[in-house]
Amino acid sequence: MDGTILVADDDRTIRTVLTQALTRAGCKVHATSSLVTLMRWVEEGKGDLVISDVIMPDGNGLETLPKITERRPGLPVIIISAQNTIMTAIQATEAEAYDYLPKPFDLPDLMKRASRALDMKRRAPLTRGPEVRSEDEGQEDLPLVGRTTSMQALYRLVARVMNAELPVLITGESGTGKSLIARAIHDFSDRRSLPFVVATGADLETPDGAAQILSRAKDGSVLFDEVGDFSDAAQGSIVRMLDTLGHTAPRIMATSQKNLTDLMEKGDFRQDLFYRLGGVTIDVPALRERVDDIPLLAEHFLARAERDGLPARRISPGAIELIRAYSWPGNVRQLENAIRRLSVTSQVETIGKAEVELVLGNQPEIEPLMGAGDGEKLSASVAKHLKRYFDLHGGVLPPPGLYTRILREVEMPLIEIALDATGGNQAKCADLLGINRNTLRKKITDLDIRVTRRRKLM
Repeated sequence: MDGTILVADDDRTIRTVLTQALTRAGCKVHATSSLVTLMRWVEEGKGDLVISDVIMPDGNGLETLPKITERRPGLPVIIISAQNTIMTAIQATEAEAYDYLPKPFDLPDLMKRASRALDMKRRAPLTRGPEVRSEDEGQEDLPLVGRTTSMQALYRLVARVMNAELPVLITGESGTGKSLIARAIHDFSDRRSLPFVVATGADLETPDGAAQILSRAKDGSVLFDEVGDFSDAAQGSIVRMLDTLGHTAPRIMATSQKNLTDLMEKGDFRQDLFYRLGGVTIDVPALRERVDDIPLLAEHFLARAERDGLPARRISPGAIELIRAYSWPGNVRQLENAIRRLSVTSQVETIGKAEVELVLGNQPEIEPLMGAGDGEKLSASVAKHLKRYFDLHGGVLPPPGLYTRILREVEMPLIEIALDATGGNQAKCADLLGINRNTLRKKITDLDIRVTRRRKLM
């Protein structure tokens, strides 16, 4: 990819990330926080592509777009915006933007779109509108995509720590993409041309294991994967290795799906190692904590399945709501597997609720709680879960409607289990729950709960 790209965004972190990524790809970059400066560059004939935010201190990027087209016909403009509404997408289309991406965007996806825009400018004048579907060709890992507040906060934190000389501890449940976050930190940092070494507990069991890891990593990055599972001996090897590091040393990162604080209090994790690894802690949210990203992720996985040769599929609105209501204990990885299975088994183009129910009915429903000990009271588990949910937003309040969302998370399994215990007898279930029978019926309808009458043998 080659060409000159003009970047306009009032967020310094985004300007830095885009400048580094585009420069690495072979482009020249001019970045500014001012639309006035952007227009001056355009009028001077600079730039083969513009990447612009919408809301800027001195104007609106969408309102500036027609002026850019007037001065420089054929100059492609990619609009990026945190204003994730349908109106923003419509306005970008009407203003003839080459492309539109909501924030937080998937950086590899934006890079591919920028490359296509430059290729199109070289081939012919701009004649197309924005692409809405994600096309992450060749990206085979969990996608770093998400529009929710928690994911936006995570992306900003990742951007801030990319080149910081601090160890990074990445926590989160299995399947959330912890290793992918670590890889992104390395790939977009100043160490990107150096080795990225993933070390397991087994790699540290030999006397020279730590030395071999350092030799392979050189001045790149070392990731201790699921460090909470490491033995005492392996933990000790890491501590000794870290104590010998000089000024020229690899970047140290670690992932853990276990609560290291709880392990440390139980004596199962070394305190000195905990404080050495926790320079910066990045907590990756569980999928059920960012359900608004599920439709975007489902579309991404359907597109990936189609690229792999499976039939083109889409998911009905009712089926999407059913997917959103599921607890996803396996997180994004489990969602990917479920969507791929639906792509294979569906006999029609539009996947409906019945097919989703069949697939999800064969998967575990238990929602894991990190750090929940045996015998812990339900209220304590819920309080811990909610506190973690608020902490994930980094000082920013969660989206409105929290009360209804939380009650639904508790209410749905409660009613389903009560119905199961009473053999599907709604009168007995209502009596068991202590609510009116009509109230129970309404909740069954609202929550889309399937009731099966059977004889209870207990």
